[in-house]
Amino acid sequence: MNIGKQKLTCEEANQHDLVDYLASLGYQPEKIRGYNYWYLSMLPDRFEKNASFKVNRNKNQWYDFGNGAGGSLIDFGIRYHNCSVADLLELHSGSVTIGQIVSRAPYSMGKEPEQKLVILEEKPIQSDRLILYLRNRRIPLDVAREYLQEIKYQVKEKPYYALGFKNDVGGYELRNEYFKSSSSPKTVRFIDRGVDQITVFEGFFDFLSFLSIHKNQDTPLSNFLVLNSLAFFEKARPVMERHRQINLYLDRDRSGIQTTRYALQYSNKYQDHSDLYKGYKDLNGWICRIGSAPVQRLSSGAVKKSQHL
Repeated sequence: MNIGKQKLTCEEANQHDLVDYLASLGYQPEKIRGYNYWYLSMLPDRFEKNASFKVNRNKNQWYDFGNGAGGSLIDFGIRYHNCSVADLLELHSGSVTIGQIVSRAPYSMGKEPEQKLVILEEKPIQSDRLILYLRNRRIPLDVAREYLQEIKYQVKEKPYYALGFKNDVGGYELRNEYFKSSSSPKTVRFIDRGVDQITVFEGFFDFLSFLSIHKNQDTPLSNFLVLNSLAFFEKARPVMERHRQINLYLDRDRSGIQTTRYALQYSNKYQDHSDLYKGYKDLNGWICRIGSAPVQRLSSGAVKKSQHL
């Protein structure tokens, strides 16, 4: 989308072609049937082998059959970028970057969420449902247990549990099949192996995917950095740039591609490795969709329809 600096209205933004907009984010249709363009879903935590995200180009509307959501470009943008309508309009107008929008989110930069999330307990991964979730995301349990814990947390005085990836100041990235969030304070995770190159990931599932790929091989000798949000890229540059080589495995969405391009222009220390998973949103999405093992899903009757476990 070629949008100028003047702030758009919702009506103006919704007039932009959805197919062109998805192309600007790096997504191409799997198939085209008349006015209908079919994609692998690019919405967060959707992993599939068959295209179930449809854009009707004639109506300029989308529908995701996997979660029953749909609507206009604005409806898609606020889900995809996890932001408000006002932020999305600023983003499309070019007056802010995606990093600035992410930094406004409740969990960014150590701010407390509106509904406070409290960590109650951490222990080794034992839950059958969390183990199945890892299996569906193609992460071996022994790899996961080295870096993740099973976290019991509380929201509105109700207890839940999720996988937890601890950052450098004691906060957690929390994930289960229905829930994606963080506990404060939020920041990066740096794993120092005392070498002069570093490998950088946007999220911890991509980091674990990288380790899983090299599980039966010699893992490249490298330090690792998990950003946990692109909003921390600038803050983390001094850590990255003290290394001789910086290997980037950032997401292939609009913000990830823009950040990678920025880094490559800034210094020849940065190396882009995202061609490995070209056509997919990220490294974990790539390993989830290759191979012959079927992806399993939790029984819908085992859990209430909730974002928490």
